[in-house]
Amino acid sequence: MAIIGSILKKTIELNNKIPRLRKKDAYNLQVKTLKKLLSKAEFTAIGEHYNFTKLLTEKDPVESFQRTVQTHDYNSMFRKWWYRSLNGEGYVTWPGQTKYFALSSGTSEASSKHIPVTKDMLKAIRMASIRQIMALHRYDLPTNFFQKGILMIGGSTHLNYNGTYYSGDLSGITTGNIPFWFQHFYKPGDRIAKERDWNTKLDELTKNAKNWDIGVVCGVPAWIQILFERIIKYYNVKHIHEIWPNLKIYVWGGVSLKPYRKGFDKLLGQPIHYLETYLASEGFFAFQDRPDSEGQRLQLNNGIFFEFVPFNADNFDSDGQMKGNPATFTINEVDEHTEYAMLITTCSGAWRYLVGDTIRFTNLERQEIIITGRTKQFLSLCGEHLSQDNMNRAIDLCADEFNVTINEFTVAGINYENLFAHHWYVGTDKPVDAQAFRNCLDNHLKNLNDDYRVERSAALKEVIVEVVHIDVFYAWMEKNGKIGGQSKFPRVIKDERLGSWKQHLKSYQNV
Repeated sequence: MAIIGSILKKTIELNNKIPRLRKKDAYNLQVKTLKKLLSKAEFTAIGEHYNFTKLLTEKDPVESFQRTVQTHDYNSMFRKWWYRSLNGEGYVTWPGQTKYFALSSGTSEASSKHIPVTKDMLKAIRMASIRQIMALHRYDLPTNFFQKGILMIGGSTHLNYNGTYYSGDLSGITTGNIPFWFQHFYKPGDRIAKERDWNTKLDELTKNAKNWDIGVVCGVPAWIQILFERIIKYYNVKHIHEIWPNLKIYVWGGVSLKPYRKGFDKLLGQPIHYLETYLASEGFFAFQDRPDSEGQRLQLNNGIFFEFVPFNADNFDSDGQMKGNPATFTINEVDEHTEYAMLITTCSGAWRYLVGDTIRFTNLERQEIIITGRTKQFLSLCGEHLSQDNMNRAIDLCADEFNVTINEFTVAGINYENLFAHHWYVGTDKPVDAQAFRNCLDNHLKNLNDDYRVERSAALKEVIVEVVHIDVFYAWMEKNGKIGGQSKFPRVIKDERLGSWKQHLKSYQNV
């Protein structure tokens, strides 16, 4: 298969000569994308409800679209429209009958969401994946690298079929629809990928690791780190490069890499490239396309129309719920100083749909963004407005100061002496003085967030830090059915999950 690698390398090099998207083209591409979406869904139930035919004739279709079509979160989109698709009805929010539904609970919802995945969305995801591969020309990789295996660790590729549609992890849906030419590179293969028991899958991956020549690994950091540790222990080697000497790229998404980076680097024998992706059940939104970039480039001409809602008290309540008629901006109206929530309109039949992530633009010229958190995964008990980005940065700084690896952490907002407090649970691989860590964390958060600093002298009376072994976090995830390639521990924990977590900690303390 060296010929395929050589052809792929040449194709990637030729792709470098294609003119890059300029800032002034971005909005025009988005307008064209919206028109295509409206035209394709013109005669669906939602298209007739909002009269997409009329919207397409308007002088400013974007303004008319925003004025006419209401915004949705998952619950409103499902109750009004998607439940009909789930029951087998066609032409509800997208032409035809929906064959696949991705099951997604995110990190804040109790029950699984059913996200429609249409044929057009599968094509869009493939196109974004190919574009990401084409972007590798900027990484100065040898030709033989393109002959190496790509290990993709996600949820089970086994899909449930109820007679009308298939449901399962998005990774299972996309893996079943990968191009034929990619089959040679894809690892671990169908048999292992379909395994639904995570520990059994880890055992199979470990036993077969020596048989594969891996160049790229894809997956959530926590589970990839666990896999690497198992492989290193099983083969009694010093680092993962003794097993996979050609490993040069790690692709991840869904969480910040910062809490994992220190522990991850310890498992390597040589430097590798870290590439972030923004692939959700609702679509492939962005990816990191150059090595010197902090941000990921939005895919503006691939079946998704983006709107951006400033993440502030005017548009969201204290629980992170979007208010009615929020202020929305298009790609030509955003700035690099505002934190936004994203609304998407897609070729899977999502219409002005709140994804739930918060982002910030880092480069307007290249339409690059970073993910800063979740609309429901932030803390603002009394106006401190603590984002996941603040949390990740502070934890990372403290980990460096204490020379420890902190792969997992979570924080709860609690009542304290008639006011408020933050209770942090920090997972480490070795003992840490909790009070000293608390002081470090508190000081860094004050420096990172002015609102937090002000509230620490007012209503936010205390910060509590509890240090627990990292295995406690993973055990709770397994107990709650959240173990596996796509599962992530919530960074902000509350309500029923907080109660479950406290009970779990008590059981460990009793042992």
